[in-house]
Amino acid sequence: MNDAARRAYEERFKRVTDYIYAHLDEEIDLNTLAEIACLSPHHWHRVYHAMRGETIAATVKRLRLHRAAYYLATTDRPVAEIAGTCGYPNLQSFNRIFKSAFGMPPAAYRKNGSHRRFLDTSRHRENAMYDVETRTLAEMKGVGVDHTGPYITVGKAFETLYGCLMSRGLFRPDMQMVGIYYSDPTAVPEDELKSRACLVFDGTVPAEAPLVETVIPETRCAVLTYKGPYADMKAAYDWLFGQWLPQSGAEPGDRPCFEIYLNNPRDTPPTELLTEICLPLKDGAAA
Repeated sequence: MNDAARRAYEERFKRVTDYIYAHLDEEIDLNTLAEIACLSPHHWHRVYHAMRGETIAATVKRLRLHRAAYYLATTDRPVAEIAGTCGYPNLQSFNRIFKSAFGMPPAAYRKNGSHRRFLDTSRHRENAMYDVETRTLAEMKGVGVDHTGPYITVGKAFETLYGCLMSRGLFRPDMQMVGIYYSDPTAVPEDELKSRACLVFDGTVPAEAPLVETVIPETRCAVLTYKGPYADMKAAYDWLFGQWLPQSGAEPGDRPCFEIYLNNPRDTPPTELLTEICLPLKDGAAA
């Protein structure tokens, strides 16, 4: 594929990704996506599946459930309102689809989801100091795509990153997903949060825009291994900073937090996702 054709495919995928994220609360017509991609519907779905590893319908379902889980875990919005915001035509279909993915209906998930173990501090206090490992992580090199906006939508940058590497014939199965989160979400407006979606690996990949060369230096970190949906992790961060850190005697370093994703959301149920939340520490700090 020549450079002009490659860039055209990358732009097509970006337009489709942007449209999906902007219209998750609406019915998304697959033929409309084909028009946005400027490809025939017959071939577009096959191209998308080959380059993204899932069907368009699977992408839309995954993103809607991700958004719904986030709202359930972090807000008190009514379940019916969340269903509409996430593109479900009625509460019944939302309950059924959510339960099939998360093992419980939305209302029960709000009360008993994976985020609750970090919110219920009285239940968690006895073994609070045993949930975090202090490790020195080796330097990681790779490429990334920058993102500005709510951390919950960093998936757009990952979609762009995968699309670029696929279209350029540079993607390899051994590439490790990592997210770097530069801004403090308690101090920076949500729309101004800075993050980067990265793939790290041995070797080099030309960092032609929108790809940026990325290096995470060797870093001593507090590592919390989190099992559950990405949308739930705010509670884990609050616990890590608000409870573990003061009790540990450790001090945070000057580098941003990052997340290492140990499995793939495209083929892993959301409740089985594993993420290492990495909090850089000052050298020599107790822990």
